[in-house]
Amino acid sequence: MISNVLSIAGSDPSGGAGIQADLKTFAACRVYGMAALTALTAQNTQGVSGVHALPAEFVAEQIAMVFADIRVDAVKIGMIANGEIAAAVAGQLRPHRGLPIVLDPVMIAKGGAPLLDPEAVSVLRDRLMPVATLLTPNLPEAAALLGEPVAGNRDDMAGQASRLRALGPSAVLVKGGHLAGDGSPDVMASAEGVTWFDAARVPTHRTHGTGCTLSSALAAELAKGVAVVEAVQRAKRYLTAAIGAADQLSVGSGHGPVHHFHEFWPQQSTADPSRLRRP
Repeated sequence: MISNVLSIAGSDPSGGAGIQADLKTFAACRVYGMAALTALTAQNTQGVSGVHALPAEFVAEQIAMVFADIRVDAVKIGMIANGEIAAAVAGQLRPHRGLPIVLDPVMIAKGGAPLLDPEAVSVLRDRLMPVATLLTPNLPEAAALLGEPVAGNRDDMAGQASRLRALGPSAVLVKGGHLAGDGSPDVMASAEGVTWFDAARVPTHRTHGTGCTLSSALAAELAKGVAVVEAVQRAKRYLTAAIGAADQLSVGSGHGPVHHFHEFWPQQSTADPSRLRRP
């Protein structure tokens, strides 16, 4: 039976992040994807120029309608935008405790634009984190949630992962992509202790939507009933391959997207200028 996964997140019209990346990832990971929109953004690979949050009541109605009709095997939460939406999402998910929920605390865009109202951080921390099966912050997000400096080494990362888990999530995966060095280590704090996931850093600027893609892949694997450690391993393998194949795409002039369908599309060269623009 094919699993059904619901993403609750914002829209990226350039297709590399947000709901668009989530649905691509779900399809690539062989689950059926659904989407409840929280916000519209005006953005491309160079940055975000505007954010329009949807009414919290309408966000709640989208989620309620999905659950009223469709079996949901896992939920991924991405961009929340403000405290009212965070509270509405938490209210809709509270009756479904036990359902795998991956919370990616999207707070800052790749180009530095804020994607979460500062007043919403406390609502996210107090209302959403306690219902999460897995929290997936990057280093700046982990620091912001704790009110601490950004981790600069592996010991700091592990400590922050454990302190975040004490706030309610069943497990916390702190992503080390911002850490200096050739590696890209992630660390997970769970009931079983601290687990490290090491990977080599892929030398590319095409990293738009990596956080959305990883959290969606995690939700897809958890929806299939995969244990958390194995889900992280599978999701990281998928993301690493998607980043490695990103140069096959020709999308934008900034932080380009990863190649979500690298496994299914034939390899293409970016050397052919006819692929770069329409005549």
